[in-house]
Amino acid sequence: MAQLWGGRFTKETDKLVYNFNASISFDQKFYKQDIKGSMAHVRMLAKQGILTEKERDEILEGLGSILLDVECGKLEITSEYEDIHSFVEANLIDRIGDVGKKLHTGRSRNDQVALDMKLYVRDEITELDGLVKKLLETLLSIMEENVHTFMPGFTHLQKAQPITLAHHMGAYFEMFKRDRGRLADIFKRMNTCPLGSGALAGTTYPLDREYTAKLLEFDGPTLNSMDSVSDRDYVIELLSALSTIMMHLSRFSEEIIIWNSNEYRFVEIDDAYSTGSSIMPQKKNPDIAELVRGKTGRVYGALMSILTTMKGIPLAYNKDMQEDKELTFDAIDTAKGCLALFTGMVGTMKFRKDVMENSAKNGFTNATDAADYLVNHGVPFRDAHGIVGRLVLYCLEKNISLDDMTLEEYQAISPVFQNDIYEAISMKTCVEKRVTIGAPGPDAMQQVIALNRKYLEEN
Repeated sequence: MAQLWGGRFTKETDKLVYNFNASISFDQKFYKQDIKGSMAHVRMLAKQGILTEKERDEILEGLGSILLDVECGKLEITSEYEDIHSFVEANLIDRIGDVGKKLHTGRSRNDQVALDMKLYVRDEITELDGLVKKLLETLLSIMEENVHTFMPGFTHLQKAQPITLAHHMGAYFEMFKRDRGRLADIFKRMNTCPLGSGALAGTTYPLDREYTAKLLEFDGPTLNSMDSVSDRDYVIELLSALSTIMMHLSRFSEEIIIWNSNEYRFVEIDDAYSTGSSIMPQKKNPDIAELVRGKTGRVYGALMSILTTMKGIPLAYNKDMQEDKELTFDAIDTAKGCLALFTGMVGTMKFRKDVMENSAKNGFTNATDAADYLVNHGVPFRDAHGIVGRLVLYCLEKNISLDDMTLEEYQAISPVFQNDIYEAISMKTCVEKRVTIGAPGPDAMQQVIALNRKYLEEN
């Protein structure tokens, strides 16, 4: 078909060049946003007297019918068209005649695609925020149910100090809460309307850009037409935020994979989120967690790709910027799929509370509390540290825990120990005496849970 820009050219574009240049295969995702933007543009043109009300109504009816036909499958978006803008405009002209040719008055494909991309990203941010919030709600439910579920806390993948499952889940709650904050910041910063910027220098038509921005629910118009058509900062910011979300999901997945192993047995993943082995009948594999961990690199790749694409582009629009779409679409779809599946997996996991508590006891996570016991009985901390080190060595040789030692065994290493040592190093005591805000003690945790519940209700 003849190109909408073909007047300047004396021969047709080479077919290979045409296919290489075309974007319809991926920017067809924009059909709703493109039609929505065109409808707002037409309303503004009529308001300014550039179109008549009759022309406005004809064009709006034509655009509405195209949207309806695409959505119901009656009209197919095909490679016959170079891009989604050409598809919409050509079909509009076919349906309503020459009046459809007035649709493009006062705009360029440069500001049109900038608008489409902003509208699309804005819609996707809203969906992503909802998915992250659903994950936060799932985590909060686990926290509420496990304030007294003892488990080991780790540093260097070594058992360190006793905490609770609520406290561990709370760490991820904070991460994903920050992720929601980043998405909200991006939405706010990007929410200005580029339509009316033209190719790069605005237009001589008396457009009302504030009105267009209002119709499309932007905070206002962009303030520099060159920046308007060449800005993809919001895409980079979104891919950066998605990379951070995926990093958090990947860290969490790594822990679930470890916890699911025979050596740990902290969790049992629901059958719906696991697979078996084609040769080993005993296997139950944490495939969803592994795939989430693996797909993180895919989203990182999208971020690095757009950063590399944008780094050498002069003002204003250049065709390189067409590369922003496919990788952004893929990264968004990947992150959305991972969030939804991960939330389902975590929400259906069973936690082996007895195994977790025994792991904390047998991993000497209460060793620091044994040292604190000595300090509270007048022993200098450095000496207490050495004494408890000898206790741990003794337990390792005997294959027992600190809780299993007799008082005589304690006193053989230090006469300072008395019967109250057992209460001092119990999991309950070790956790409950950590009362500062942010610590795993139940009172502190309940305070944080209440704040988190309020946050979810208000946001």
